[in-house]
Amino acid sequence: MSLLEVRGVTRRFGSLVAVDDVSFSVGAGAFFKLLGPSGCGKTVLLRMIAGFDLPDGGAVLLDGRDLAGTPPERRPIHTVFQSYALFPHMTVAANIAFPLQMAGRPREEVERRVAEALDQVHLSDKARRYPHQLSGGQRQRVALARGLVNRPRLLLLDEPLGALDAKLRVQMQYELMSLQRDVGITFVFVTHAQDEALSLSHRIAVMNAGRVEQIDEPARLYGYPHNRFVAGFIGSINLFDCEVLEAGDATMRLRVDRLGEVQAPARAGLRAGQRGAFAIRPEQVHLAAPGEPRRRANRVEGRAREFLYVGEVTTYVLELECGATFSALLPNAAPGSARAVGAGEPAAIEWDADCGLFLEQ
Repeated sequence: MSLLEVRGVTRRFGSLVAVDDVSFSVGAGAFFKLLGPSGCGKTVLLRMIAGFDLPDGGAVLLDGRDLAGTPPERRPIHTVFQSYALFPHMTVAANIAFPLQMAGRPREEVERRVAEALDQVHLSDKARRYPHQLSGGQRQRVALARGLVNRPRLLLLDEPLGALDAKLRVQMQYELMSLQRDVGITFVFVTHAQDEALSLSHRIAVMNAGRVEQIDEPARLYGYPHNRFVAGFIGSINLFDCEVLEAGDATMRLRVDRLGEVQAPARAGLRAGQRGAFAIRPEQVHLAAPGEPRRRANRVEGRAREFLYVGEVTTYVLELECGATFSALLPNAAPGSARAVGAGEPAAIEWDADCGLFLEQ
């Protein structure tokens, strides 16, 4: 049985449907992500799980028990907010001890649990400090320790890394993974950052306009998105409208708008004349220099418009002869290596027939 189950939950604010008939389940010890753009309903959903808001329809169950009527303070759930919500006049130890003191725990137990929580987040030497004396990452760890100290069945995290700089966000991602693995508590994590979701989660629910578009493992979300929204929201991708010309057993022929005829991997259930979208990731294609002979099933000609060098890889954006743009991501052989093609130079993009996919929506 799942630890958390969300069954057909709906929340309306007047005519706005913020959460629209959402259902999913989360197993014990899992790291589950709610991912989507701002305003998609993920934080509203998290608040309903926590008990800070009530659904207009559906149910939230924990260990098979409906939480309807159970106030937030009586749910074995703790929420960590982006703002950390630490008491500025309290020391680190006092902040962490606060939930236990409110629960009336004996002093000896409070001291023992606070010491354990400080050790879990590697802040034992900061117990007597105040929040303003800590870095952003340290304050985040204090908020996590306070969430873990009363041993909740479920820890909810609402954009907990949003206020950190890029380097610290990466560091905290590793710390969160390690911490979740060590304590074994189920995490439900809300974010709009795709890289955080892909690197941290066991499973991800991608939300859009109040609904769940797809729930899957990170690798499947990235490699096999169900529709255009998921494909476009998770990572970078080239997307073009298309029509099925012929659906074979291993490959199919597509007429791709502005690209022409393309060979793509077969997909069951498709028929000639069906329209959809052809999607292919920038790392699935190859950049060919002018005059280089064709080596792959698909090829389009163009001219390099711009490039983005980010150390180990370079993303090239080509403007095709039809006027469309197409991105290619190539690894760099060595730091500072010469570009494969310069801005304004002619080039071609090639890819194999087993790359890319057809999306029906």
